[in-house]
Amino acid sequence: MSNQEFLPLEGKRAIVTGAGRGIGRAIALALAQAGSDVGITARTWEELNEVGMEIHGTYGRHCASITCDVTDAAQVEEMAAALINSLGGVDILVNNAGNAGSHKFLNHPDELWHRMIAINLDSVYYVTKAVVPAMVEQRSGRIITVASIASRVGGSYIAAYTAAKHGVLGLTRALATEMLQYNITVNAICPGYVDTPMTDGSVANIAARTGMSLEVARETLARTSPQHRLIESEEVAAVALFLAQDSSKGITGQAINIDGGGVMS
Repeated sequence: MSNQEFLPLEGKRAIVTGAGRGIGRAIALALAQAGSDVGITARTWEELNEVGMEIHGTYGRHCASITCDVTDAAQVEEMAAALINSLGGVDILVNNAGNAGSHKFLNHPDELWHRMIAINLDSVYYVTKAVVPAMVEQRSGRIITVASIASRVGGSYIAAYTAAKHGVLGLTRALATEMLQYNITVNAICPGYVDTPMTDGSVANIAARTGMSLEVARETLARTSPQHRLIESEEVAAVALFLAQDSSKGITGQAINIDGGGVMS
């Protein structure tokens, strides 16, 4: 029996958006550990640089890093071209960049609506549009979008976020159908509340609006899961890694929930 480690993504090239922290960081590291070279992008260079050094230093993989506002179509085009050129192609795209915001629908700010659509839906459209031609040309690829359990159900005070994430799931299903002929799979991952800086922001918002302590506000979010806990970033990364592998070629157009059993459909 060989002692050589099996790397399921050996020779693959991946691009991960929102890779500076949280879920995106965990996914980028998981793909690198599995043997993939990784192109990473986010808005903050310091965070990207730290992730890039870990990818190269710990896992010995090539890493290309570039800052980008994924709500800006022109920046996305430049980012995609630069990363694909540095990696020598692209086999895996992980659309992870996103953000959350909440407000009751009465007197809902138009700015919040447009911001949620831009960061959570427009960004997926822009990035996928920029990257998918390279996959079509080689007749293979994996597109994985980190959506949300809000893609599957509605929720109070998150009309804009929910609308955007429902749009992500619709786009995923439409693309899955269209990309079949090119051997490209397209899937979404739908986590509940994950223990990330984004959830820290939600906790702070709840505490500020309700007078709860931060601890109680966090526990309130944790108890939305039947498991009474927040999901870990590494759990989401494990599903992304599974979907990125050749052995998952029969899975497309799917939304995989990671929410402790809260939504079973």
